Amino acid sequence: MAKQYETVIGLEVHVELATKTKIFCGCSTAFGAAPNAHTCPVCTGMPGSLPVLNKQVVEYAMAVGLATNCQIHQFCKFDRKNYFYPDNPQNYQISQLYLPICHDGFVEVETSAGTRRIGIHEIHMEEDAGKLIHDEWEDCSLVDYNRSGVPLIEIVSEPDMRSADEVIAYLEKLRLIIQYLGASDCKLQEGSMRADVNLSVREVGTEALGTRTEMKNLNSFKAIARAIEGERARQIERLEEGKPVIQETRRWDDNKEYSYPMRSKEDAHDYRYFPDPDLVPILISDEWLQEVKDRQPELRTEKLERYKKEFDIPAYDAGIITESKRMADIFEETTALCKKPKKVSNWLMGETLRLLKEENREPETLDFSPANLAKLIELAEAGTINQTVAKEVFEQIFYHDVDPEAYVEAHGLKTVNDEGALRQVVEGVIAANPQSVSDYKGGKEKALGFLVGQTMKAMKGKANPAAVNAMLRELLA
Repeated sequence: MAKQYETVIGLEVHVELATKTKIFCGCSTAFGAAPNAHTCPVCTGMPGSLPVLNKQVVEYAMAVGLATNCQIHQFCKFDRKNYFYPDNPQNYQISQLYLPICHDGFVEVETSAGTRRIGIHEIHMEEDAGKLIHDEWEDCSLVDYNRSGVPLIEIVSEPDMRSADEVIAYLEKLRLIIQYLGASDCKLQEGSMRADVNLSVREVGTEALGTRTEMKNLNSFKAIARAIEGERARQIERLEEGKPVIQETRRWDDNKEYSYPMRSKEDAHDYRYFPDPDLVPILISDEWLQEVKDRQPELRTEKLERYKKEFDIPAYDAGIITESKRMADIFEETTALCKKPKKVSNWLMGETLRLLKEENREPETLDFSPANLAKLIELAEAGTINQTVAKEVFEQIFYHDVDPEAYVEAHGLKTVNDEGALRQVVEGVIAANPQSVSDYKGGKEKALGFLVGQTMKAMKGKANPAAVNAMLRELLA
């Protein structure tokens, strides 16, 4: 009988924090600047320059730790991790090995197999390295130190995950928690959230862990899922052939769907860690910790429960809306203005998601104001504009955040409620379409739809379809 294998997965998730300046200097953390524009003697590792800790980094790290059920080390400190690489100008990275700020936490994730608890071993603060750009045309490597010194937290899980599905559920949960806290935008495509996958396989029923490999270069959830399946298959194949799995760091190539060895996997002693002599330990007082606790926002799980009680919207809608902090904020602010949660939900679930999909955009990029959506809902509810016009106006709000009242006025889009004018147009449509009139009178209900369409066309979409329908039935009777 063929051997059955179990996959054991732990993750190291690096998250760039949303501070305006770097962890140990005043340089900007803004993404997308010209190479080496956001640098100074501290973040380029010049001799004699000294680091000064950014307080906001500590507060974000505490907030993430509290939201993931971690214990907080109220006495913690920084260590030097020594390694030599061109993107690391100091030849060491300031990190936390011995006393990380957060430890022993967990998050609960929903999977097809039910609720699973994933342990968090620790969360530590550290600085990011620079970025190497390999120019194949010029056959050289260029280095950009803009990212050097950008503050990171590294969230190290326990090896509690057993499948790609569990890994994605865990990452989604972390991303939502961190976005709700405002600690990071967690954009994988910009590198502000990166996951390294530590994976091993073992025979089902055995306790001992297999030899693990670490996979890097994973910048989307789909790539992570493919890398897990690919590496699992590779390790099983080696074991089946009687070859050992080598402990190493591997680079995943998503185009070829294969991983390549980069270097043998280091252990902590290879980095010659020692306490950083330039930074004093961090003492987190009970008062400071309580301040951060008091500022913790409502997270998605609590928001979902409140939506079910407070707003009469379907559980499915609430689930989709709360998957994005930005979408949830727009929903709540618009509802507060127009007091119509179901209508707000309909606009977000319908037109908003449709346009986001067409534009291939994330909900976090939404930039129209809740006030304008609330005004649009009021206009439609009052019958000032019909549903077709409302959709047209919403597109303008979505793309240009126009004031719907001013737009409707400027473009003459108000519904025509003059019964005399409407009757005149309807009579003209009846006279111009004798065949459809005959079909309707012969019992073909579809013919009425055609006549409604012709009337709406003649009224340039500014009639109330229900009123047109009623008047056609009255005149045709």
